[in-house]
Amino acid sequence: MAPKCIVIGSLNGQIRRGFAKLAKLQPNHNFSFAIILGDLFGDVSSEDELQNITALIQGNITVALPTYFTLGNRPLPPQVVEKIEATDEVCPNLFFLGKRGTLKTTDGIRIVVLGGTMGEAEGRSKPESNASGKFQPTYSESDARALFGIHKTDILITNQWPKDVRLGSSCEVRGDKETVPAELQCVADVCAALKPRYHFSRSDAAFFEREPFFHMPTEGQDVYPLTRFISLPTFGLMKDSIYAFNLDPTAPFPSSIPIGSTICPWSATQSRRKTLPSQNESYQRYAPSDRDRDPGHQRRHKERAPPPGPENCFFCLSNPNIATHLITSIGNDSYVTTAKGPLPPSNFYPSLDFPGHMLIIPFEHCPTIDLIFDPATRASTFAEMQRHRESLHQMLNERSGGKLGAVTWEVSRSNGIHTHWQFLPMPVEKIRSRLVEMAFKKEASNLEYSTFKTVPNPEEMHNHHMIDYFRVFIWTPTPTPSAEAEAEAEAEPDNWSAPEHKGVWKTQSGEENVIIMKILPENRFDLQFGRRVMSKVLYLDDRVNWKDCVQTDKEEATDAEAFKEAFKKHDFAMEVEE
Repeated sequence: MAPKCIVIGSLNGQIRRGFAKLAKLQPNHNFSFAIILGDLFGDVSSEDELQNITALIQGNITVALPTYFTLGNRPLPPQVVEKIEATDEVCPNLFFLGKRGTLKTTDGIRIVVLGGTMGEAEGRSKPESNASGKFQPTYSESDARALFGIHKTDILITNQWPKDVRLGSSCEVRGDKETVPAELQCVADVCAALKPRYHFSRSDAAFFEREPFFHMPTEGQDVYPLTRFISLPTFGLMKDSIYAFNLDPTAPFPSSIPIGSTICPWSATQSRRKTLPSQNESYQRYAPSDRDRDPGHQRRHKERAPPPGPENCFFCLSNPNIATHLITSIGNDSYVTTAKGPLPPSNFYPSLDFPGHMLIIPFEHCPTIDLIFDPATRASTFAEMQRHRESLHQMLNERSGGKLGAVTWEVSRSNGIHTHWQFLPMPVEKIRSRLVEMAFKKEASNLEYSTFKTVPNPEEMHNHHMIDYFRVFIWTPTPTPSAEAEAEAEAEPDNWSAPEHKGVWKTQSGEENVIIMKILPENRFDLQFGRRVMSKVLYLDDRVNWKDCVQTDKEEATDAEAFKEAFKKHDFAMEVEE
């Protein structure tokens, strides 16, 4: 059975009351150990407090189980320091963990502490054995960095919060938010380096428990270390000042991202969008490069290399080598570009003067839209990408006279690099006959992937409870009533609108069906799955590999300009700029 642990907020001198509470709980719960956060002792300003400290040191206050504490905002009382230096304990079962250090319990649980507050510690120039520095509640950045080499941490205890720990969280601080301690980058760095299972801190009169957050796999590993951050108020002020939990130090980390978790709030891969040039500018600060590569191809051949950052990402505008002549529209949170090595050739669709194979790319350098950890950015990014898609639909409907629908597919994988959507025009007869939908389902079955499921309505778009998935949006324009269309409808049943075809909903310009498939960790998923299926539907099997379809820079620029001319009246980004 996993050991049971209990953590208590600052006692602030409530010695008798706090240890009496532990003694009352222990017989029924049999905790392996207890941790006291923040300040165990008060400011020692009253005679009662001094008497309680004396009673504790003399063993007249019972500590019912092994209990550990560190430094909060106050230095330890002199008599407590004297007792620790003499016997290495305050009294039986009560142990000082130090200002900075690590302890492994008898159950194999490793506890790491960084006590006190940030500042220049007193007595730094004196020998470490001198108590003036060892027991003072201040630490330096070098104290924090000294913890980086600890390879396994089950519980991290700090007196201050890590910087940006609330970023990307939907959880609220309960109680007096003004009492939340300072958030420090060095504490965030310690947590990011140690990847503890639990990170405990304290606040005076507020409680905060964040959603668990995962750390991206490191080189040579395929697991997602998960951290739970909990901050407890002073003991007795709120009902949440005690936290009990089970902890198995041998339990493996999850091999996939658990539902309800978020990405690490200070992830090194997070990048913020910088001010972008006007769409009417020539993007002269970027230059096309023959180093353009398929990120999936790169990853297959460099599986152990760290993922590229924004400056080297194929889809980040901050990459100085991005092929900017392919970019056709820039919004506030995303942009549209023509595809490198498009699946259809330029003359494939008679009503278009360009291939129509497009990419819709978010600015956020994140492996999936769901893992963009700022909720507002995540929502606005998805909404704008949808708006780009609707504008593309309107353009296709106008240019083709209702003869072209569209298919958009998305590979969402937590170990990916930079998520994006691929957009492709599709003859409406292939959609209405359900050929497109069935082609995806058949190919998934052939490759022994998961089964596709229909997203029943737009409200369920984000309620699929998946992190790794493949999603397909299949859109067809609303038919224009005409005698010819009615005759065709009588001759050939419309399977798309048949009652048994569930999950079709109305959009501004037509009807849409969305299907989704979970990507299982045991499957080696083909990143070109969407393009492979579409090549079969369009009888373009010889163009499955984008490298076989590479155009010259001039041809790419010509197609991009032709698309922009057709798209400009539907491009909401242009309207914003005007």
